[in-house]
Amino acid sequence: MTATVALILALAVGTYAFRLVGPVLHGRVELPDRLQELMAAGAVVLLVALLATGALTEGGAFAGCARPGGVLVAGVLAWRRAPFAVVVLGAAVTTAVLRMTGVG
Repeated sequence: MTATVALILALAVGTYAFRLVGPVLHGRVELPDRLQELMAAGAVVLLVALLATGALTEGGAFAGCARPGGVLVAGVLAWRRAPFAVVVLGAAVTTAVLRMTGVG
């Protein structure tokens, strides 16, 4: 067996074990309320950080104003509970129009 195959198998077993821990320990481990609140806040912070880097940067530099404009429109449409297709199309059209007008 080559090292690559062994590494793939080890990662597969590790991934399966990691996913199995949740259902196995559910109900057996009780986390304090404060830790649960911090974990929920951490998830929100992580998602916002991913959104910010995806919306504002491209190749390590500022992506221009068109992409954040599209993300802003998508956020407003999602907040107003528009259908997913409308949110995606609204963001794409906004970004395209801003780029076409030279906003960047």
